[in-house]
Amino acid sequence: MDRVLNRALAWNGPLIALLALALALAAGLLIVRLAPLDGLIFVGLAVVGVATVIEPLAGLAAALFLGPLKAYLSAEVPQVPAQIGQIFVALTLAVWLARGLARRDLRIPHPPLLLPLLAFFGAAMLSLWDAVELPVYGIPELIKWGQIVLLFLFVSDYLLAGKKTCPTSWLLGALLVTGLFQAGVGIWQFGLRGEGPEHFAILRLGESLRSGGGFFRAYGTFEQPNPYAGYLGLMLPLALGGAWGTTAAWWESRRVDEAPRFPIPRFLTYSIPAVAMLAALGMSWSRGAWLGFGAAAGVMALALPHQTRWGLLLVVVLLVGLLGLYATGLLPESIVARLTDFVQDVRFEDVRGVGINDANYAVIERLAHWQAGLEMFRYNLWTGVGIGCYEPAYADKGHPSQFALINWPIALGHAHNYYLNLAAETGLIGLLAYLVLWGAVFWRTWRVTRCARGLSRGLAIGLLGVWTHLSVHHFLDNLYVNNVHLHIGVLLGLLAFLVQNNGCHLRQ
Repeated sequence: MDRVLNRALAWNGPLIALLALALALAAGLLIVRLAPLDGLIFVGLAVVGVATVIEPLAGLAAALFLGPLKAYLSAEVPQVPAQIGQIFVALTLAVWLARGLARRDLRIPHPPLLLPLLAFFGAAMLSLWDAVELPVYGIPELIKWGQIVLLFLFVSDYLLAGKKTCPTSWLLGALLVTGLFQAGVGIWQFGLRGEGPEHFAILRLGESLRSGGGFFRAYGTFEQPNPYAGYLGLMLPLALGGAWGTTAAWWESRRVDEAPRFPIPRFLTYSIPAVAMLAALGMSWSRGAWLGFGAAAGVMALALPHQTRWGLLLVVVLLVGLLGLYATGLLPESIVARLTDFVQDVRFEDVRGVGINDANYAVIERLAHWQAGLEMFRYNLWTGVGIGCYEPAYADKGHPSQFALINWPIALGHAHNYYLNLAAETGLIGLLAYLVLWGAVFWRTWRVTRCARGLSRGLAIGLLGVWTHLSVHHFLDNLYVNNVHLHIGVLLGLLAFLVQNNGCHLRQ
């Protein structure tokens, strides 16, 4: 498997990535300048639609690229449907289904992780039995998880089909190009544009930066820095894992070839997006994403050596080095303050009587919604208020429990802690099903890092970082927004493919 992957990505991968990047940048520029080019944009989308009928992966790539544009299109380009990415998801899955029917070989794959995924989906359905607001909030959220399951099945099945065009390289190229495009937008917003939203201005050395100049938090096409940074934190470990896997595969080839040529094109395919996304992640100024990526880097370091004890030693060395930088004052003061200044406002008490000011507003607001989420969980212990229904339950003035807190009448849409949010919406049953699902995902991924080699192992290490970032960042936010769930479904499918194609399921 690695020989096929390596050969395909050595030449086809970089060419595909560069071509896709050019097309992605062109599409982004056209959307930004849409007014005189409406017809051309829709012709381009129609061409991609036809390409999807010929090759379903083209539609999936379009969905991955267009999905995160939802918030931007809704706010800035009303001529284009904000959920254009969803159209390509539906088209891709429809073509996949139609091909199976045409061949009279419609089979339902049973990849690893299918059972825990379906178990959580069933728990989410159960929570809607007595949901607060079923049509507007509950059904869309359930559909979101249904799409995760279907994309998981499609990707794992399609990759295992072993097409001559090497679908793995196309899939990885689509993920990396989308991440690189979003990183480029964020870097431009941070310092190259020269202006930005006033509330995204970054204070520097006590100076007040105005919208006429200075630096601004990067937010990509998400219109908000935190979910944008969360998305980058999911894509960055995959790129780093691919770069490591490429290097490791080259090093291992030295055993059979005295002077193997280092695969520079393939290495650049991963390393260039990784550098860009790392820079944009820092420019987002998102504490949750920084903490999530720090945890992801630690877990990836643990998995790098084949022997776990050396991985533990590597993690200890990294922690000691980080503490050394902090103790000697070599870490930038602004970054240290960003990561620690909220601690003084964190409290585990009723926040309804806490005084609110500009300094503690963001922290107290989140604590208030955490408190509301816990109250929903207590009041609806087993099945919750219904998946996706946190917002209507919070704002429902007629509810006997009165979840909305004084001073915080407006719901944020979620509890800013996905675990509390999930407990409130799906109850204890849904929360346990979710934890079992991700426990299984971590275990399967870890097993691949132990039994795979070369590029496959590098990708598995990257996926381990993805799941770690998702899990840690979810303590402070909800990353299943702006169609990021499409990427999660695809990455789960990639994991199932790695498990099956490396024989890891036979060793457990």
